[in-house]
Amino acid sequence: MRSIDQYIKELEKELTKKKQSIKTEEVGRVLEVKDGVAILEGLDNAFYGEIVDFENGESGFIIDLAEDTVGVVVLGDYLTIKAGSLVKGTGRILSLPVSNSILGKVVNPLGKPFDERVKIRAEKYYPIEKIAPSVVYRRPVSEPVQTGIKAVDSLIPIGRGQRELIIGDRSTGKTTIAVDSIINQRGKDMICIYCAIGQKNSSIASVIDILSKNGAMDYSVVVSASAADSVALQYLAPYSATAIAEFFMDQGKDVLVVYDDLTKHSWAYRQVSLVLRRPAGREAYPGDIFYLHSRLLERACRLDKKYGGGSITALPIIETQANDISAYIPTNVISITDGQIYLQSDLFNAGIRPAINVGQSRVGGAAQTPTIKSVSGKLRLELAQYNSLAAFAQFGSELDAATIKQLDRGKRLTEILKQPQFAPLTEDLEVLSIYSVTAGLMDDIPVESFLQFEKDMHDFAKKHYPGVLEALSKGEKPTELILKQIAKLVEEFKKRFK
Repeated sequence: MRSIDQYIKELEKELTKKKQSIKTEEVGRVLEVKDGVAILEGLDNAFYGEIVDFENGESGFIIDLAEDTVGVVVLGDYLTIKAGSLVKGTGRILSLPVSNSILGKVVNPLGKPFDERVKIRAEKYYPIEKIAPSVVYRRPVSEPVQTGIKAVDSLIPIGRGQRELIIGDRSTGKTTIAVDSIINQRGKDMICIYCAIGQKNSSIASVIDILSKNGAMDYSVVVSASAADSVALQYLAPYSATAIAEFFMDQGKDVLVVYDDLTKHSWAYRQVSLVLRRPAGREAYPGDIFYLHSRLLERACRLDKKYGGGSITALPIIETQANDISAYIPTNVISITDGQIYLQSDLFNAGIRPAINVGQSRVGGAAQTPTIKSVSGKLRLELAQYNSLAAFAQFGSELDAATIKQLDRGKRLTEILKQPQFAPLTEDLEVLSIYSVTAGLMDDIPVESFLQFEKDMHDFAKKHYPGVLEALSKGEKPTELILKQIAKLVEEFKKRFK
């Protein structure tokens, strides 16, 4: 018989042996596959947003949880997935690899660069879906995002941390306003993200080319899910762009995100929902279509200093049909955002570009600097008076001198707000242009010569009056001395202008 000492030695030997670990995996089966969506059974512990791996090497993420089945959007080629094949749950939530090296890159919604030679080093993984920061973490909007567009910066100012909708018909200049805003951030310590959803590849390439030519790609990221990509990638694109923005915001940086456009994003989600047999509501959209965009845009905010002090400013774009802003998706997004820039095809066709309908656009003025606020009040008032007078003036033949003068001033104000595309202005030049008209300094210049006069006047001011421009760029309300110098500048230039 063995002694107690031998038993103890054998027991110690067993305990010191390397323990066997048991790895468990949740495995299910594919019931059916259709249009990029797979219905699975057997994944009892699955959760929303979980990544699953298919037998053929493709992966997908869970978007629908039913009593006995789960709906999965396939992230790769769904044509090679067959009914009855095995699928494994990974227990991982859909996340995006992010790092500072992503700047200047064009990536898909999964964070993979389109140029295969480029590698992005993953510092962190950010979840694509995330709960928006609560009110406790936020602080009031007080700093502007200068777009370089006179009509926007003076009448519809955008603040850091706001959500400003750009809405209008097809080909009215919505993308141009967004791209101008990105170009104008050069040297302003702001990261820009352009998210293309369901656009033509040629359109996306054109935007990338414009950003590159203007030196904007150095501080920008392009997230692209074109019309040729699957609806899964189109659905994920804006959430991926926001995850990248949150990475930079958590570093205390200011970020500008453009979603171009959320109409096509709604179409992609509707397609997925109809395949999942969700009940269709108004315009065949599912019942949670409002939540689709509200949970996305609520992530745009300005954090308090003690939580990093970063911000995300969102510029969602919505395309309307025949100027109908009362349709389902436009009214949804209007109610989520802080304000909108409304572009009208009638104004665009009349040669007013950017074609902003100031009367139907709205936002607060808390983000304006005292410099531009000093000229925007009078501009807004005189434009409103002109618009109401112009409607009556077309019916009457005899007008008094005061009305004719007001109509003439309104035409000049409308003309000075015109601006060529991809040529944003600095705040000092915007104020110089607007003040020159509102103060009556350009009343003797023919309206048709305004844009040439303005361009040459800016060059003249940079060369001969740099002190005036420097004073206007400080963000403070112009003094009487500065206003007198502006008047002197304009009068002196008029003598040279032909």
